Amino acid sequence: MRTALSIFAMLFVLGLGISGCQKAVPTMSDNSAVTENAEQEFNELFAASCPTPWMPPPSPLVDIAFGDKALRFWPYTGSNFSGQAQDPINLILVGKADPRDIRAALMSLDGDRTAFGFPPVAPFNATWDDAIGDVQTGYSEAQGWLGGVIQLACGEYGPVRFHIRLFKAGEWTVGNAHFELHIPGTADHQVISWELAEQFVLADFLRSGLLDPDIPMIPVGQINDAPFRTIPAIIYNELPVELRVAIGGPLEDVTEDVPIGTDGQALILNLAQKVTRASEIRNQDFVLDYDIIAPKPFCASSPYDYVYIQGPIHLTQTVEWTETGRYKFHFYATGTLTVTPINPQTGEPSGAPMQADVLELHSGYLVGERWEAIGSKYQKLGMSTDPEGGKLFTRLVVRSSGVNGYQEEIRCGGGEWHTAASAIEAAGITSAAAKIR
Repeated sequence: MRTALSIFAMLFVLGLGISGCQKAVPTMSDNSAVTENAEQEFNELFAASCPTPWMPPPSPLVDIAFGDKALRFWPYTGSNFSGQAQDPINLILVGKADPRDIRAALMSLDGDRTAFGFPPVAPFNATWDDAIGDVQTGYSEAQGWLGGVIQLACGEYGPVRFHIRLFKAGEWTVGNAHFELHIPGTADHQVISWELAEQFVLADFLRSGLLDPDIPMIPVGQINDAPFRTIPAIIYNELPVELRVAIGGPLEDVTEDVPIGTDGQALILNLAQKVTRASEIRNQDFVLDYDIIAPKPFCASSPYDYVYIQGPIHLTQTVEWTETGRYKFHFYATGTLTVTPINPQTGEPSGAPMQADVLELHSGYLVGERWEAIGSKYQKLGMSTDPEGGKLFTRLVVRSSGVNGYQEEIRCGGGEWHTAASAIEAAGITSAAAKIR
């Protein structure tokens, strides 16, 4: 059994990443990584109509302008329509700046960034590819809620990578770039710098030769909070010194969480040219092994309800680009894990192991001015009547048509399905301790 980050320094020094072979993507019904009952229930939940809760505009909105073009937008991304900020917007592009053009521009570059001071080691010398990541929301006053259809990554899934989410907002594209590490023993990432990622992406657009030579960029000043979010101390203290230097963090170990570096400012990048890309299909297919002690992800009886999670998760993504300009992607993750209650003070088992089924499905497309992004997760812990077990289902639907939806349902023990907030309040614990991120 290992803790979340005990091997990170070794992975970073050795340059080990998690990679997989390229395979055709099987359908959900062909996958045997989860039980038949779990897959059937997921399909039934997914096939049902998605609730459409009240979705007021988030706050604050900021204004930017470039020539005769103006944009009023939310300078953050979200994980739903609540208006709770998730990541800061630090990429703003105009001109030939459709997300598909940005994808083609970045994916056309090689990995040599030494002229901009980046070392010739991974991920700083990597090339861009399509990223696996959660679907997020954005917002502009003219278009309403936005969905992040196109995501890019520079570097393998782990141990560290640069990650971009792009949102089409009419003539503009806004997005977030961040530098993140894969937390060993999980399928999750931890952001460790916004600023380094912004500088990295700027260097690549300067390398691309696509910026307008007369007005390549203009500053817009501070549009979001600085600093924004933090790196947990337990994670920060496992970073090698070289990585602490790269993100501008303290060199010594810390006792408090470290603010994630950003100045809150942004540049408008003016793209005068674009790269033509041939039709293609790109596949990713690999397995991650869970091996971690963590708070019980849902249906916890208290904030001190910990479990040992172990087992494989199979991740597969296919991205298709056609000569007509249609971009679409399909991602899913499936796995059956063993979850054992643990005494967090001793690390010893405090209950019988339970089986957990995990299914996650993301899909989306972008063609012309139409787009759609959908993200859905299902987790089943134990038997349906197990008092320590439960089920969680979430779904996010964002469309250019404005026909959006969101739901987050939870069922603990043998009870009925409830909205997650109601179930968490009934349990008498905070959402941070009970909800999956």
